Amino acid sequence: MARLMPTSIVNSIRTQKFAILLALVTAVLYWFFAYELERSDFIRLITLFAGLFILTYQLIKMFGWNFWLLAGMGVVFRLIFLPAIPNLSQDFYRFLWDGRALALGMNPYLFTPEQYLSETGLFSFIPIAQARELYAGMGELNGSHYSNYPPLNQLCFAIAALISGKSILGSAIVLRLLIILADIGILYFGRKLLKALQLPEKQIFWYFLNPFIIIEMTGNLHFEGVMLFFVVWSLYLLHKGKWVWAAVLLGLSVSVKLLPLLFLPLFFRYAFQKEGIFNLQRLSRVVLFYVLTLLTVVITFLPFLSGEFADNFAATIGLWFQKFEFNASIYYIIRWIGFQTIGWNIIASVGKILPLVVIGFLLLLSFFRKNTETKPLITALLFGVSFYFLLSTTVHPWYVATPLILSVFTKYRFAIVWSAFVMLSYSAYGAEGFSENLWLVALEYVVVAGFLLWELFLKKSRQNSLQPIENG
Repeated sequence: MARLMPTSIVNSIRTQKFAILLALVTAVLYWFFAYELERSDFIRLITLFAGLFILTYQLIKMFGWNFWLLAGMGVVFRLIFLPAIPNLSQDFYRFLWDGRALALGMNPYLFTPEQYLSETGLFSFIPIAQARELYAGMGELNGSHYSNYPPLNQLCFAIAALISGKSILGSAIVLRLLIILADIGILYFGRKLLKALQLPEKQIFWYFLNPFIIIEMTGNLHFEGVMLFFVVWSLYLLHKGKWVWAAVLLGLSVSVKLLPLLFLPLFFRYAFQKEGIFNLQRLSRVVLFYVLTLLTVVITFLPFLSGEFADNFAATIGLWFQKFEFNASIYYIIRWIGFQTIGWNIIASVGKILPLVVIGFLLLLSFFRKNTETKPLITALLFGVSFYFLLSTTVHPWYVATPLILSVFTKYRFAIVWSAFVMLSYSAYGAEGFSENLWLVALEYVVVAGFLLWELFLKKSRQNSLQPIENG
């Protein structure tokens, strides 16, 4: 008689088969997302994304114990997008433009694509490959302003131009490989930081396997992932007490995206960790940290520095606060009040005030909260950047990657919810043109804010009420 296999082995085989089935279905949905989806087809977009999010939740829930299985899935899902042209964002056309200009020795901060094409005589001796195709792809709005991408980001664009400077698809593939490598770096250092903080390793997969991250970073070629690679690496080294290299890495993250500049005040009290004693030695440490961070940023900007650069770069950054509006929350409420009371859009004035409110909030977190250990520090970073986005006039979906990765190292999960509901903002890109559905915007923020309030108050009070029962 044939010997029966033990029940444990049978169950293990069934589990593996189910894992393969879930992974195959997920891969098929990613393929449809990458190659069969148009941004204007919102119903298909949100249906595919919802399916991917549910499947990802199941994969993490069932196989969180198998780190390498989930890591392998995350890499494979990213590689599905490798030969795809981004279908939800045209920003990458501007990336390719800046990279090709830089590779030819031009300063992308000193001229706009519109100027290049309208003043052909001036630029005729420097031919940018596929210039008109790139300009048409990026759109008139993007092509009419100076570049706002910092130097290390520009370096990534230039690498794509040097490797594949005459093919849009080839350049996109190079950028995609750089972003995938950055995500793998986040997986590596994120896991090490979770271990150091004595947190479950599988929490990193809420970033690495999150369909929002795979679609927005790998699929749409947004470089928040590269920025966050340096942030996570910096936080890990900081936790290990390696302040100098942590500062350099944080400076490099700023040179990819300026956002981490917001974090700087929050590191102040971390220098006085453990005893929390204020003394000259600890003060000198945090001052050195700030100096090295800012010095790193300045060094990366040095090749581009000039009076004209400063004016152009500042003017372009200012557009995000005083001109552009998209998927905002508190700002939209303020804007509505302005229309009701004054009769016109008050973005020009409110856009100057809201950053000051954000700075005030960050200073409160910095000096009145005990950010003396790594977990409270990262929690402060999470709430600081989330508050910034809640007051911003423009919140593109990929911005949420920053609160998402920070939440991985905390007890808060509202950013995971946000990473799901922020995709509702794509309802604005309809077949008949751009038009935001403010009901869906409201739904996004009501759900996220409601979940955050539940985590802050109701969840904590419920846990406190159960504590005597659990102890008993």
